[in-house]
Amino acid sequence: MIKVGLIGCGFMGAMHANCYRSLAGVEVAAVADIRPEKAAALAQGATVYADGMDLIAEADVDVIDICLPTFLHAKYALAAMDKVRYVFVEKPVALTVNEGEAMLAKAREVGCFVQVGQVIRFWDEYVALRDMVKSNKYGRVVNANFRRISPRPDWGWQDWLLDASLSGGAAQDLHIHDIDYVLSVFGEPEAFFSVKNTLSETNSYVNTLLRYHDKAITVEGTWDLPGCHPFEATFRVVFEKAVVENAGGKFLLYTNDGVEEIVLEKATVGTAAAGGNISDLGGYYNELKYFCEKVAAGEPIEQATLADGVSSLKFLKKELSFV
Repeated sequence: MIKVGLIGCGFMGAMHANCYRSLAGVEVAAVADIRPEKAAALAQGATVYADGMDLIAEADVDVIDICLPTFLHAKYALAAMDKVRYVFVEKPVALTVNEGEAMLAKAREVGCFVQVGQVIRFWDEYVALRDMVKSNKYGRVVNANFRRISPRPDWGWQDWLLDASLSGGAAQDLHIHDIDYVLSVFGEPEAFFSVKNTLSETNSYVNTLLRYHDKAITVEGTWDLPGCHPFEATFRVVFEKAVVENAGGKFLLYTNDGVEEIVLEKATVGTAAAGGNISDLGGYYNELKYFCEKVAAGEPIEQATLADGVSSLKFLKKELSFV
């Protein structure tokens, strides 16, 4: 039985707890949150701690999962690495590159395996798209667009998400999903140009054009929309022989023979926690299933690694250097 210590019992912590409880051989053994009502609501028999540092010091757990606000990631992850061999850290990996580098150094020093919650790498439609690109089934990619737009995220504890000094803003918390995915599939671009908003809250809108030797890719993200606007995560990828589009709840393939909907076989694991912008567990289940499989086998993390998370954060910070 893999015993999980979960630090942070808000929206994302609840998502993770629901996923772990859907996995055989996995138990949420301890939870921690400075809000006792949140921890108690999520516990379901787990030992409750008032602070994550208390859980790290005292809990009998095999892995530690950190679902805290971004500005707290490094502090708790560094401590967790002294406790257990496997750590999961929600994205983005850290608030600053220096923090990310410190986490990398610590992981190497103590031999800890760390996975970062870059969940899009595990989302079914994005996994299928990656396979299409790698297989060259429809020829080379000509151009692509990835778009992630959202109402203002007012569900965060004390509105920490809306404070760019704590979250990095929409660029670092939301846009980084697609940037990480693009880098994982296509690698570093030859060049890129990025623009961000200057009239409203810092980093609440960013749009980046990435140039590769044979294609152009745009990545757009914002959370500066009215509350009545739906959350959307879409992509359109133009291949030499087809167009693949994920939008409006449909995964579509366009060829000269017509259009067809691609139906993917997905795990059925219930609905997401209330209070955020995601309607099902989807990729969260897939990424934590992968994480737990690596823990059970005693193997290194190979997908969404700590090094991957730091590399994506470095690129994101370069994007934000554009005026």
